[in-house]
Amino acid sequence: MSAGAGPALELHSRRGYTTLAATIVGSGMVFLDSTVVNVALPAIQRDLDTDLAGLQWVVTGYLLTLGALLLLGGALGDLRGRRRVFLAGLGVFTVSSILCAAAPTLAVLIAARVLQGVGGAMLVPQSLAIVTAAFRHEDRGAAIGAWSGLSGLSTAIGPFVGGSLVDAFSWRWAFLLNVPLAAVTWVLAKSVPETRDADAAPHLDVPGALTVTLGLAGLVYALIEGPERGFGSLPVAIAGVAGVALLAAFVEIERRAAAPMVPLALFRSRRFTGANLTTFTVYAALGSGFFFVSLQLQTVLGYSALESGAAGLPVTALLATLSTRMGRLAQRIGPRLPMTVGPIVAAAGFLLLSRVDAGSSYWTGVFPGMVVFGLGLAITVAPLVGAVLMSVEERYTGTASGINNAVSRVAQLLAIALLPFAAGLAGVEVGTEAFADGYARAALMTSALLAVGGVTAWLTVGE
Repeated sequence: MSAGAGPALELHSRRGYTTLAATIVGSGMVFLDSTVVNVALPAIQRDLDTDLAGLQWVVTGYLLTLGALLLLGGALGDLRGRRRVFLAGLGVFTVSSILCAAAPTLAVLIAARVLQGVGGAMLVPQSLAIVTAAFRHEDRGAAIGAWSGLSGLSTAIGPFVGGSLVDAFSWRWAFLLNVPLAAVTWVLAKSVPETRDADAAPHLDVPGALTVTLGLAGLVYALIEGPERGFGSLPVAIAGVAGVALLAAFVEIERRAAAPMVPLALFRSRRFTGANLTTFTVYAALGSGFFFVSLQLQTVLGYSALESGAAGLPVTALLATLSTRMGRLAQRIGPRLPMTVGPIVAAAGFLLLSRVDAGSSYWTGVFPGMVVFGLGLAITVAPLVGAVLMSVEERYTGTASGINNAVSRVAQLLAIALLPFAAGLAGVEVGTEAFADGYARAALMTSALLAVGGVTAWLTVGE
């Protein structure tokens, strides 16, 4: 039970509206930043004179701390107060966004992105926890639905918004956008009640959080730097071996911890394990796929940042119009069929996108792939979330949702680190003919990942 919340809020009240708005705008900033940067990558490359590996770090630095620390951030809010941690995360995210915008070098930008991920890991879990704890029971479903839909919309419109700012001003404005959004959130947060979990564990799983963060960092360093430095070079070899060892130690730490960040017992559920495996493959494909599509459209086809962002609007439109319907369908027939069909349809979409090259027009080359991919994604997402939540007892739904969210971020992190090497793009200059050839291979691998996700769902997720 939550303590310190005062009377439960009514959704249709002034304080209810402002509390909901604060959580939506706050978490929306984090979701927006996970996609808005993709369309800014070519401009960052030109301005900071970096290569593909540098661009990988700009994206993975953010995903590393965001994915690894999400669950710790949620536990911290339960223990110390969700509003307090929400505001602290907002402060960290805002300061780091300003540092990103002002970064004079690639190293400073990457460091600021890592700090942004820390702020995001504090913000996102608190926003949903506040909604769940602050509203009265009869209004909670509607409040969560509004939070999910409007927060998720920020992810979808990110490329379009980012493209507009990059074209009109510079890539730095893609980060400065967070400053006015943070100011609005800060004002709205005055109405947010303080809540905490009276039954929260008295100690945080800091050893688990540090181990998984350092383990992922070592593994990602080896995957990104290995192709250029050589996998046998001492720094790369040490980082890779240490990363694997630390991730193995993380599993053992979680198994022994009194209050683990990731309760391993949840994975005894075949549906929970299967849904998370499907999440891993689908979101790995999503993260790596759009990383390369954005670069291909701008550096090979000559799209502006705005045109590149607008190219994905069919995906946004299909998600907005079909996700709720697919969620209802999955409730009636079970999640297995849509979770199987959706990724396979999305795989067909990326198969079409693999053919996009310098001579492609938007309507015959890009648009069909975006439509088919968007249709597959819309079929998949809502049933996938439902499968995760239905696979555990009600008291574990928050933890299960947090694990699934972390899995999706880590999947994107590892895919963006690994796929360029697997596609033969290591050391290749962005925008060249060699890059275009590598893009086709990367898109085909993305398609294969999606198809694997569909097969995994069929084999592991029950009706």
